[in-house]
Amino acid sequence: MYIVDHETANKRFLIRDNGAIAAEMTYVPSSPELYIVDHTLVDNAYRGQGLGDKLFKAMVEYARENGIKIIPLCPFAKGRFEHYSEDADVLNK
Repeated sequence: MYIVDHETANKRFLIRDNGAIAAEMTYVPSSPELYIVDHTLVDNAYRGQGLGDKLFKAMVEYARENGIKIIPLCPFAKGRFEHYSEDADVLNK
């Protein structure tokens, strides 16, 4: 099972496998209440395992807990917001 870590200093959510980065989602704070998700990457060896969704759900949970809205510039994050309508509460409209 993979665990998502949030590195606030590096502004990213990531999943490691034996120390190597398997997947990451990066963001840029536009303000304390608004984050821009600008990039999601899943290493080719880990594709098809739902790691991107794990990153997305961790970002959404963090946004909810901290009163943050998200602007998804990353095509993956944008697609997840379209797929998971229950997460629209943290989407900046």
